[in-house]
Amino acid sequence: MSSNDFNLRLYSFKDSLQSFAISFTRDLDDANDLVQDTMLKAINYSSHFKEGTNFKAWLFTIMKNTFINNYRRATRTNLIMSVTDEITSDKLHYSASVNDGNGKFIMEDVHKALSKLQPEYYTPFLKYFEGFKYHEIADQLKIPIGTVKTRIHIARQLLKKSLKMYNDNFMQKDL
Repeated sequence: MSSNDFNLRLYSFKDSLQSFAISFTRDLDDANDLVQDTMLKAINYSSHFKEGTNFKAWLFTIMKNTFINNYRRATRTNLIMSVTDEITSDKLHYSASVNDGNGKFIMEDVHKALSKLQPEYYTPFLKYFEGFKYHEIADQLKIPIGTVKTRIHIARQLLKKSLKMYNDNFMQKDL
């Protein structure tokens, strides 16, 4: 299929994609973003489409996976940065009595530990942290999926080792 035919066919499903996106996001602006992301991915991965398969199902699968990846990425971000409007008294007490700039030093140590990772471990780990799936990382880096999993595992181990001094502090604080 020529790129013009592909683009015309893709555009003919825009309304269907829009409806499907709204069912996921429940917000028009987010749905528009999801449709745009889906169409861009479809164009980028047009060579992966096999002629004779259901084009609409292929597009919907791309959209579903994009939505899930965005959700996972947002969830991971929220785990790192939690925003609250109210500060409970126990958190206020902890903050007033214990916060002596530790957060800044911890983040500096995390960035330092990340910078010590060799690029072959750093890049897959960062992509995984950003919400990409193993197979997406493997495709982007053009390496086998098993290598991606191994490198992410090694990066985690190296980071745990580099940041070991914080394990005990966090465990005691949570008790």
